[in-house]
Amino acid sequence: MHHQLAAGLVTLILIFGVPAAGAYAEPPATNAAPPEVTARELPISVERVREHIEYLASPKLQGRREGEGKRLAAEYLIQHYKKLKLQPVFENQTYIQEIPGQRGADGSSSILGVNIGAWLPGSDPELRDEVVIVSAHYDHLGVRNGQIYPGADDNASGVAMVLEVARAFATAKNPPRRSIAFINFDLEEHMLWGSRWFAAHPPWPLEQVKLFITADLIGRSLGDLPFPVVFALGSESGTSLAAALGEVGSPPGLEVALLGADLVGTRSDYGPFRDRKVPFLFFSCGEHPDYHTPQDTADRVDIAKVARVSTVILGVMQLVASGTVTPEWQETVEPDVDEARTLHRITELLLAEAEERNFSGVQRMLVSHVHTRTGQIIKRGTMTGDERRWLIRSAQLLLFSVF
Repeated sequence: MHHQLAAGLVTLILIFGVPAAGAYAEPPATNAAPPEVTARELPISVERVREHIEYLASPKLQGRREGEGKRLAAEYLIQHYKKLKLQPVFENQTYIQEIPGQRGADGSSSILGVNIGAWLPGSDPELRDEVVIVSAHYDHLGVRNGQIYPGADDNASGVAMVLEVARAFATAKNPPRRSIAFINFDLEEHMLWGSRWFAAHPPWPLEQVKLFITADLIGRSLGDLPFPVVFALGSESGTSLAAALGEVGSPPGLEVALLGADLVGTRSDYGPFRDRKVPFLFFSCGEHPDYHTPQDTADRVDIAKVARVSTVILGVMQLVASGTVTPEWQETVEPDVDEARTLHRITELLLAEAEERNFSGVQRMLVSHVHTRTGQIIKRGTMTGDERRWLIRSAQLLLFSVF
């Protein structure tokens, strides 16, 4: 045991180096509970968000992995789009894109799952062939060892966002200039197979997609920390995206923290689009103790937070769909001190709860080191390329060893 601890400490020192003296500390973050939000204060209905999440995470849908539960989930989405008079997005005027499995020995093919999609045509003859996609996967883990995995935050929360953003655009007085596609991917929990199939077999050339947005886990908080933040990852992938997020701002009780997607790797359905150089944004509040457990139930989701995050996404989409903002793919990621500020704040909260979380000596050392070094970057006000590479390693180590 002691030998393992010593080995762990040596490993961390080799990875991070010895902390410099004189740690910088910011004033403690304010952890007051977010203010109550009513349906009148947001363009996204809190009560409708609740209805979607409660239905999709109900025992009736059996975790939305296969069989009747998956069928009911898909039917729920299709009926919602039909009610809003949104058009089918796939060929032969259907809302369903089948995802094939392997062929059998007799040449027969099986269907692994189905993506669901609808769209709202743009009104501008010069821009209507350009598309903005908003998406969220609707599948989850199903039933395991007799227990239902409801998937309320993962990812009924994201699906509720897509459905209510669709409602906002479908019922608006003026249609968008660019076309908007509302996509719900299947098989995200199976190596992103639904989004991979869609990106390889899109309804239109992906060069026409000006922005891809997806959301996953937007109703809780990273590690259940008192942290009223949604992470917006991917703004580095397209010109004007960070500025657009700044222009939209966020509702009271929510903060938007920009992070490079490379800090967390490929965590959701943006992967196949990023790989094809489509500008993207990924919204997530992070994993929590109920992630991928039977305890991910609707009553544990912060419904108002989902509505707040949905409001931010709606605002960004309005800017791009109106033609006000046109993101262009960019390869280079410039070091941004705001990323260090985000990790500094997370580690500050973790250190405050270290005893409660029963951190080992190695975990505490990791968190403390990241907190110290990000503080030094913040104090200096600049971050080098080498420091950003260290930040990427640190963020991924925190995800795998602390959360």
